[in-house]
Amino acid sequence: MKIGFCGTMSVGKTTLVNALAELPEFKEYKFRTERSKYLMEMGIPLNTDSTLKGQLVFAAERASELMQKNIITDRTVIDVMAFANLSKSMKKHEKFYLTAALYYLIDDYDLLFYVSPKGVEIENNGVRETDSKYRDAIDKKIKSIVGMYRGNTITIKGTVEERIEQVKTAVAQYV
Repeated sequence: MKIGFCGTMSVGKTTLVNALAELPEFKEYKFRTERSKYLMEMGIPLNTDSTLKGQLVFAAERASELMQKNIITDRTVIDVMAFANLSKSMKKHEKFYLTAALYYLIDDYDLLFYVSPKGVEIENNGVRETDSKYRDAIDKKIKSIVGMYRGNTITIKGTVEERIEQVKTAVAQYV
């Protein structure tokens, strides 16, 4: 199975994926978490400054994850689409064509979870954007993309423990 978590920044996607990696139910899976700090150190602009080249790096990472079996990832092509669409550095046609290409990968996820930001404070990890209006804009764009292209996405919220139970329930129903 290919399981992806999408959602705006600082909602606990990486924390959740790391917690799932510790569970025996998911021992057959590979786990991937985004490498924002590493990419930023390479000079790849993130967040509002993201460029076409930067988003192509993120898109390539997401596409490579979809080429694997039994993978759980804390980012999806939907996240790339949302960040690209809200980039201040990308041109309109760059956003359009990147999003159009990524659209074809959305259905490769067997299970897609939308992680709600409700009740989750923004954490400053030194890499991510901490502007709450930008966070809300990304969240709105992700929900819009999910609504247009992938209506069967499962929304999860609550504590890490509650989210783990929601994921386990969904995976059990799928298999």
